Amino acid sequence: MSVVIEHEEATIKSAMGDYWARVKAGDIGSLPAVLGLVVLCIVFGSMSSVFLTPGNFANLLTQAAAVIVIAMGLVFVLLLGEIDLSAGFTAGVTGAVLVILITKHQVPWYIALLVSILVGMALGFGLGTLVARLGIPSFVVTLAAFLAFQGILLLLAGEGGTIRVEDKTILAVENSNLSPLLSWVFFIAVSVVYVLMGLSSINARRKAGLKSELIKLWVLKTVGLLGITGVAVFALNVERSNNPDLVSLKGIPYVVPVILLLLVVGTFVLGKTAFGRHIYAVGGNAEAARRAGINVKRVRIAAFMICSGLAAIAGMIFASRQNSVSPTTGGSSTLLYAVGAAVIGGTSLFGGKGKMRDAILGGLVVAVIDNGMGLLGYAAGIKFIVTGLVLLISAGVDAISRRGAAVN
Repeated sequence: MSVVIEHEEATIKSAMGDYWARVKAGDIGSLPAVLGLVVLCIVFGSMSSVFLTPGNFANLLTQAAAVIVIAMGLVFVLLLGEIDLSAGFTAGVTGAVLVILITKHQVPWYIALLVSILVGMALGFGLGTLVARLGIPSFVVTLAAFLAFQGILLLLAGEGGTIRVEDKTILAVENSNLSPLLSWVFFIAVSVVYVLMGLSSINARRKAGLKSELIKLWVLKTVGLLGITGVAVFALNVERSNNPDLVSLKGIPYVVPVILLLLVVGTFVLGKTAFGRHIYAVGGNAEAARRAGINVKRVRIAAFMICSGLAAIAGMIFASRQNSVSPTTGGSSTLLYAVGAAVIGGTSLFGGKGKMRDAILGGLVVAVIDNGMGLLGYAAGIKFIVTGLVLLISAGVDAISRRGAAVN
């Protein structure tokens, strides 16, 4: 029995050694974002009595939602080593299309949402075509689109005008919650699916004769993740309203399942499909991908279409949170926060490295900085400086890790 225990300990030690070797070789993944998130929560939690309350936690999730969704779309573009500076105003334009169709033309919300997503994908098709087929740098194309889409949004909403959202379903996305019972049911269902998918992946790799994760390590990681998520669900099920007799605020915000669904679909596309492998191949070495038979131009166009399509969903979230669409929707610091979220989460600006979860981790880091410093009374200028420094550090870590990987 002691021999078996010693063998397991040795195996775990070797696995940890392999992980540390990958980190030293430059494969750090989302480690900086996770550590940064933990440190920020500890710092702000110790300095503000409000930061770690259930009400502020729910506000953090809804505050970060739109930026996270835009960042998810940007992950596809950044994986190619490209950039989309127009994603914020794409969200504004498509959000305006959604609200105009619902408010002025009485179109059902689900049809209006579908149309807005198709409009977003059409805009992305135009951007991708200019980049892939004409060879114009994505920075130039999307910077021009940034200005053009801002003008379109002004025309749709009117200068200084606001189009109010009256559809209850759209408003509920950011302003309503699952019941506590449904929240636990949702948590249990997601947990079961996550565990089954993890076991299936390990079993499939072993059957194929590939190296798989140690069961013991996988169990520890899974228990830890589900434990943290369970605590989060418990906190969200606590009454958050100051006047519960008038209005009760309990449960997971509706926007959380929306983001989780996008995460699952995006992760599947990038990790389990030929298109996802082509994305990484083109981002790693476009010429080698072309010689391998990959249609590089088509992959680039598709990535921009996905980015703009997800921006359209973010436009719906903006409209829900603000209860309206205005000429500033998707503007201001939205794009900077979204790009920052993807990069801070671990997606490389140089292409070829990143995952969908990076957008969520980075989005939470950005939201925690903005929220925590706001609670402590810091001015917007200070928050922008700190967020910019965090982004610069993340980009620097990415550049240094790539240099280390090249040397190794």
